[in-house]
Amino acid sequence: MKRHSSAVWQGTLKEGKGTLTTQSGVLQETPYSFTGRFESGTGTNPEELIAAAHAGCFTMSVSAKVSAAGFNPERLSTRANLTLEQVQGAWTITTIHLELTAKVPGIERTKFDEIAADAMNTCIISRALKADFTLHITFEN
Repeated sequence: MKRHSSAVWQGTLKEGKGTLTTQSGVLQETPYSFTGRFESGTGTNPEELIAAAHAGCFTMSVSAKVSAAGFNPERLSTRANLTLEQVQGAWTITTIHLELTAKVPGIERTKFDEIAADAMNTCIISRALKADFTLHITFEN
């Protein structure tokens, strides 16, 4: 299974602007900019999308693991709080704090906590944030 998304940027970092498009079409030339990323401008930003992906992946992972343990999750809601800060002069994602609210009838709290901790460490996005990266460049003159 392969998925793809694309970004187009035109102009300098601060005055330029860009768009993001996903394979599914959920994002279709969605605007993003320096002000939307580092100030209070409109549009999305890469860090917001990472947080959304992590929250979504983690919540699905908890659901799968709770179900595999024989319980029926009635409602799972996750907020991913991503911190972006300067580390040695470079913008860095330093933490992603997940806040899970769960309604799972019949499960003991200690069992649920164990399942959620496992899901946090094993969901696809958690593992991806530790992945090796590769790059292919096509240079146009």
